[in-house]
Amino acid sequence: LLSILCLGDCQLHTSCGIQKCTADFVSFTSHLNAALEDFDLEFCKALRAYSVCTYRNSKVCRGNLVYHSAVLGIGDLMTQRNCTKDGPTSSTNPEMTYDPCSYSGHTEATEQRGQEKTPPPTYLFCGLFGDPHLRTFKDHFQTCKVEGAWPLIDNNYLSVQVTNVPVVAGSSATATNKITIIFKSYQDCTDQKVYQAMTDDLPAAFVDGTTSGGDGNARSLHIVEKVSGRYIEVHARYIGTTVYVRQLGHYLTLAIRMPRELVMAYEESQDLQLCLNGCPASERIDQSGHLPLPVMGKLLPWGAAAHPLSGYTLETATTKCREKMLVKDIYFYSCVFDLLTTGDANFTAAAHSALQDVEALHPSKEHWHIFPRSRGGSMGKDSKFFVSLGFLCLILVAYL
Repeated sequence: LLSILCLGDCQLHTSCGIQKCTADFVSFTSHLNAALEDFDLEFCKALRAYSVCTYRNSKVCRGNLVYHSAVLGIGDLMTQRNCTKDGPTSSTNPEMTYDPCSYSGHTEATEQRGQEKTPPPTYLFCGLFGDPHLRTFKDHFQTCKVEGAWPLIDNNYLSVQVTNVPVVAGSSATATNKITIIFKSYQDCTDQKVYQAMTDDLPAAFVDGTTSGGDGNARSLHIVEKVSGRYIEVHARYIGTTVYVRQLGHYLTLAIRMPRELVMAYEESQDLQLCLNGCPASERIDQSGHLPLPVMGKLLPWGAAAHPLSGYTLETATTKCREKMLVKDIYFYSCVFDLLTTGDANFTAAAHSALQDVEALHPSKEHWHIFPRSRGGSMGKDSKFFVSLGFLCLILVAYL
């Protein structure tokens, strides 16, 4: 029996789940007493569970000597104990009644082991849309240039990189045309999976052609296509993370919810993460994370209420955005700003869907809407200074 366990050696093969299969078998059998009448019955149940686990890992463990040793050892033990291949498997061990590939099951496991009850996990939200507007994990709202490739997220579990390209000739306004997401290998829940979307290429599969990671039956990581070529969701149960990717017009948007403890699991060298720390100061268009309010009596510096390149006036842009967005929050003003900057009506849908994604993924309803600062520095939708001419003026000037 000991010859097939080799727990130490198994740790070298992280992409192969044989280590966990073996650990589960040890857990199932460590409390058994050979002197008891039901020993053979329970031991055979544990062996069958071990056999099922190795079978599920047969593909990823191919060529792994530890795995093949375990398979041979299981066969020998089943013969010695006269175990049938068909029959019940162990499932009553108190440490194994939770799903190890479900993030929500981690708390349950802690409680079942008699440890102190832990509070429910805290989830954080990040979103990127428009040209481009960023809502960080800290609920800071920024408008940035960030042309080229930039990391949104880079921690021990997940990496997300976006590429932004210029939208309008003669302007520094950019928008996202490529998103790359790397789900890093995690125990036997999933091997590494890479998802990549580009303008007019929003696949419903990972780059290797699969739609899930790990055991397909467990669906610990899987892609759901909501609108063909336009909207997909990736659900990573093992890390409690959900990602939405959309194409609206010629550009992409992204929204993600992830547990705080996993967001913060990164090395010092991974500190450049837009979702975590925002855009570098040199790339920022807004002021201190909030859209500036107007100075009364000062309109657009060119003496007209229209951006000369967009074809929209402030009035027509505002009317267009009100068709989908009734609350005059940051998302509404971002919509108006994008129309005046680009003249592309698809940015209206982008701002609207970005707010819908917030409502679907953000854990705190009271924080769904972010409002510009009032002239006194406070925030709220009852501000008397909501007309955002100054905001548009200051940001558009920065873009040009």
